[in-house]
Amino acid sequence: MSLLDAEPTGAVTLDRRIGPHGEVVLRRRGKTYEIIANGCFLMDTSDGRSERLLIDAALRQTTATAPSVLIGGLGVGFSLAHAAAQPRWSRIVVAEREDAVIDWHRTGPLQAFTGAALADRRVRVLHTDLNDHLYTTTTRYDALCLDIDNGPHWTVTDDNHSLYSPAGLAACRTRLSPGGILAIWSAQPSPAFEQALRRAGFEEVHTEEIPVSRGVPDAIHLARNPT
Repeated sequence: MSLLDAEPTGAVTLDRRIGPHGEVVLRRRGKTYEIIANGCFLMDTSDGRSERLLIDAALRQTTATAPSVLIGGLGVGFSLAHAAAQPRWSRIVVAEREDAVIDWHRTGPLQAFTGAALADRRVRVLHTDLNDHLYTTTTRYDALCLDIDNGPHWTVTDDNHSLYSPAGLAACRTRLSPGGILAIWSAQPSPAFEQALRRAGFEEVHTEEIPVSRGVPDAIHLARNPT
């Protein structure tokens, strides 16, 4: 359903849908596209540095020769497009629970950002909740790159809190190959979450920060599954 209704903020709503997890909205503001979930701004196409760093940091630290990666959340597609541009990844799987977001990339305005990546034979997009996939699949990955929330302390929906719990982090370890890398995007650094990763048994826990124009820096939390 294309609404194309001008809003007071200067943004134009291109699509709005109600799904099992609430409302998702695609907006355009000038040349920039924005995704809003349940009234919470998630991301837009204005930059993408931190989403690309999410992929780069995991690839830089993995020791696998031809690593596989699970990307949690399709978003505006920066992480997927960047991973597909790197020939070292042998398999790229994306878990996205919102069918609207998948549609925006396959046939909608966001196709401009991910069309080439979606045509890549290494890429597979799963219409599934990331948490469900972690608990039900038997596949192991060399890297998990997760960007489904604004961080472990600012989730889009309440049920996402479980991903950052001891059980959720244990599920991440189970899905990682020995020595595999967990990379989680956050809107701000969190020493408390670093401690949670260590308590969950991860090694080499650290955070890479990305300066932003205003406010606290974005962050990538990184940790290695023991060999």
